[in-house]
Parts: sequence; structure tokens; C-alpha cells
Amino acid sequence: MRIQVKGRSGFTVDDELRVRVEKKLGKVGRQVSPLAELEIELREEHNPAIRDGHVAEATLHLKGVTLRACERAPDMGHAINLVADDLSRQVKKHRDKRRARREAHRVAQERAA
Repeated sequence: MRIQVKGRSGFTVDDELRVRVEKKLGKVGRQVSPLAELEIELREEHNPAIRDGHVAEATLHLKGVTLRACERAPDMGHAINLVADDLSRQVKKHRDKRRARREAHRVAQERAA
């Protein structure tokens, strides 16, 4: 899986954050094709009224489907963890759905034969 990490609105992504993203999303990478593309956008909102000012948005491009997740947290590390968990859940659900469709199609073909 190819991972692209971007900082938006003046947020700079250092090597420590990049390594953390790759480590946390490695779990998702093992569940998807090596051809999958993951874009992570990290930004910080400077409004003092917003307690959870660190935002992590993830877009995972798979064959035939695009999965998205957006999470907010008081610090960027926690936001990355939340996005990784959300994407992992979505990938598992998508994989199970595809497996069920394949199984139903196979059973239908066996009945027809």
C-alpha cells in the first residue's frame, strides 16, 4: 500500500509523524492490495473555541471503492490512532461484504448446474 502524508493549512509533517502514520496504518496495509493508495491529510485548527483542534483525514483508494475517515482529537497522535481504527473497521467490513457476495454467487452457480 502506498501512503502519502500531507499537511494542510500550514501544518508541517515531520519525520516522527510520518513514521507514526506508517506504523499505525500498517495494519490496514496488510488487509488490502499492495496497489491501494492511502492519502492522509493532517491539519491543525487554530480556533481556541474548538477543543479538538487536530484533524486527521484519510482517503483509501481501493479497486472499485474509496473509503474515507476523518477524526479530531486534542493531539495529532490520538487523531491518527482514531483514523487508523476507523479505516481498519471499514476495510474489514468491505472485505467481509465482498467475501459474502463471492460466496453467494458460487452457491447460485452450483444450484444452477
